Amino acid sequence: MMKTLPEDFIFGGATAAYQCEGATRAGGKGPVAWDEFLEKQGRFTADPASDFYHQYPVDLELSRQFGVNGIRLSIAWSRIFPKGTGEVNQEGVQYYHDVLALAKEKGIQVFVTLHHFDTPKELFDKGDFLNRETIDAFVEYARFCFEEFGEVEYWSTFNEIYPIATNQYLNGTFPPGISYDLQKVIDCLHNMLYAHARVVNVFKDGGYRGQIGVVHSLETKYPATTSDEDVHAAFLDDALSIRMLLDGTFKGRYSAETMRALHEIAAENGLTIDFPEADFEEMEKAKDRNDYLGINHYQSHFVKAYHGESRIHHNGTGDKGTSSYAVKGIGERIYKEGLPRTDWDWLIYPKGLYDLLMRIKEDYPNYHAIYITENGMGYKDTFEDGKIFDEPRIDYVKQYMEALADAIADGVNVKGYFLWSLMDVFSWSNGYNKRYGLFYVDYDSQKRYPKLSAYWFKGLARTKEIKEKYEEEESYRQDKKVEE
Repeated sequence: MMKTLPEDFIFGGATAAYQCEGATRAGGKGPVAWDEFLEKQGRFTADPASDFYHQYPVDLELSRQFGVNGIRLSIAWSRIFPKGTGEVNQEGVQYYHDVLALAKEKGIQVFVTLHHFDTPKELFDKGDFLNRETIDAFVEYARFCFEEFGEVEYWSTFNEIYPIATNQYLNGTFPPGISYDLQKVIDCLHNMLYAHARVVNVFKDGGYRGQIGVVHSLETKYPATTSDEDVHAAFLDDALSIRMLLDGTFKGRYSAETMRALHEIAAENGLTIDFPEADFEEMEKAKDRNDYLGINHYQSHFVKAYHGESRIHHNGTGDKGTSSYAVKGIGERIYKEGLPRTDWDWLIYPKGLYDLLMRIKEDYPNYHAIYITENGMGYKDTFEDGKIFDEPRIDYVKQYMEALADAIADGVNVKGYFLWSLMDVFSWSNGYNKRYGLFYVDYDSQKRYPKLSAYWFKGLARTKEIKEKYEEEESYRQDKKVEE
């Protein structure tokens, strides 16, 4: 039986300001920590990225042509407040008004994220979200955006709180490049969950138009074996990476089970768990006020017990089989035999998405609605005569769409799916060789070329039926044969 998606489903494409805009020093934009961090690495920078700052009319028109009826973008905080607080950059404000107006003209629903890994440098250098003053600044920035951009219908506070904390303070791939500091990881997670709650309450108390939610990166954890030790390791990894986030968002405080896990992790690593009680009052006020949950989901993990010193190697080049991840007192993520992985060692396991969605329906029934705000496959696309035949990406998305359709059929309220990414974009730790987009970007000329996956996605958006192939895709293939 053909699996289908709802008639009112959003078929979207996702972006992020720093990864697509380029123009990192143009239009009055203030610096972010990434500018200096990437310059010191000397591998690549976020200029020109996809030059969305200038090319957005092209990208929005391609979206319209290919049935992409939703786009996820972020506002660059330092394009509005160059120093994070204080003087407003009106040129930046006008830029986002222009983007939003054109999207509306083309019938594209816009989901706006307030923070996507890009705290203004002046605040970042004072401790980012480890510093409570940054929380205050973020709340005021959000309030300004709610007042200024009344045309926005869907807001998200943060993109991926867990990866922010771990990439900054555990594996060191994000600035400030600190490794194996679990104290900072846990403190950052809590402070950002508290900041999210404060912003949700400002939005709801202010009676602003539209909806608000948060985007969490959630990667399902399974025990590597049925042993008690591995089952417990998966529980600990899950508690820090999923349960703490969802408890904080939808329960207003961390459950006894979550706290037990955090205290166990703390004991083995010499940490202190001390969350201010006043924070939970704010979080409890916000817990039923989230209009939706955004989920970024790319992979799942199989975890075995691990008590040695932490060791992590990030595969940032696409050299398959080079990644490793083991955290003291939590667990080691292993490769599961017989399951496919991408070149970047990301496990392809659609059942993980289905299981995750069913769990949220059961454990957090006040989620209201879910959008898959990112899912997709990084791939080394081959560009030939203006065409890209990216069949593995189609196969990946098809499998995850089928898992999504199954969850919807089983009662989960999923309202849309945003492919990461709309067009090829700059990747934080991989630069430009890891491509995700429906549209290939020639970074030298900034020309866009629809991939085979763009035609497949267009057919899906048109029919709502998850098929192997569509007329649009076949036409693209035939054109290639004619050329040959």
